[in-house]
Amino acid sequence: MAGKAKSVKKRLFKIIQIGNSADIPSMCFDLFIVLVILINIAVTFLQTFEGAAKYAEVLRVVEFVTMVIFLVEYVLRIWTADCLYPEKSYPAAMFRFVVSFYGVVELLTILPYFCPFFIPNGAVAFRMLRVVRILHLFKINARYDAFNVITAVLRDKRNALVSSTFLVLVLMLASSLCMYGLEHDAQPENFSNAFSGIWWSMSTLFTVGYGDIYPVTIGGRIMTIVITFLGVGMVAIPTGIISAGFVEYYTKIKVGSYSQYDADFITLNIAGGHPFAGMQLKEIGLPQGLYTAVVLRGEDVYTPHESLVLEEGDSLLLGTVSRGRFECRIMEVCLEAGNGWIGSRIKDLDISRRIFVVMVKRGNKNICPQGSTLLKEGDVVLLLEKVFKNNGL
Repeated sequence: MAGKAKSVKKRLFKIIQIGNSADIPSMCFDLFIVLVILINIAVTFLQTFEGAAKYAEVLRVVEFVTMVIFLVEYVLRIWTADCLYPEKSYPAAMFRFVVSFYGVVELLTILPYFCPFFIPNGAVAFRMLRVVRILHLFKINARYDAFNVITAVLRDKRNALVSSTFLVLVLMLASSLCMYGLEHDAQPENFSNAFSGIWWSMSTLFTVGYGDIYPVTIGGRIMTIVITFLGVGMVAIPTGIISAGFVEYYTKIKVGSYSQYDADFITLNIAGGHPFAGMQLKEIGLPQGLYTAVVLRGEDVYTPHESLVLEEGDSLLLGTVSRGRFECRIMEVCLEAGNGWIGSRIKDLDISRRIFVVMVKRGNKNICPQGSTLLKEGDVVLLLEKVFKNNGL
């Protein structure tokens, strides 16, 4: 009975996760959730129109139904959390999901709706929190691999973006201080202190120019011209960084990060019970020099990114960089029952001098091989073979 419940949970987990074209129920669930998200957002916008008052009851019913669907999905994700984090106990996996980014997003999308039913006095405050529903769009981001390009670019360029943002903040504070010194005597009501110019400097730097606060002295107007020119350049820096990041990312996808070298590829199949199943790409711990080129899932091809969760049936196209006078090839040996390597130490293996053991995968662990490492049944041994390019060697 317990095994059947576990099988049902695992199947539900596969359905509510990001689907592939080979799994029709999972794909239908994805499309259904996206449709519910769009309907909920549309209802939220329609409720702000005065003309929608006569349809208020219908909108409330539609809103309630969509929120119940979100609640059921959230409960199912908590129930299947141990399938998402198989290396953790159920309480730890459940807590990990609840505090994860998408766990918090899902909680915040349903909390503002249901809390007023239990805390009527706080209804006004919770209505203000309904703006969090816009985070539903992040669910769509989680369901389509192409949207992960945005987060990948921001993550890769985060240091440059932080530096450019810091420069903008410094310029904003400096311009506020300068304008206070130049304009305080002429219009003390608008520039009453050093921080009163923050709003003016922000609207000027970002070329919004509301006109509610403006300089009246000659020195202030000259300073405004200088700050405006500097602001255009400063604000353009983050835009240029992000644009360059997108170009680099798609160029990398098109020609490959290692296109300037000869590379060898092997296919690693994630079969049933494979230790990589359920892990994110960033957690599998490939050896240095070995990289994931693409992830094959049914007929779909996924660009590898750190947060992509591997599933049983996936195939990883792994590549190694070949430089110098030899090429490197990676081989995988699964030590099944009866294999002669079982019970042997790595230093005692009868293998060529051109073949090296680079990693031993045992369950959910990646073991750094040593000569005294004892191989066991079920281990997966990754071998690196040097193949010299000159035939005479």
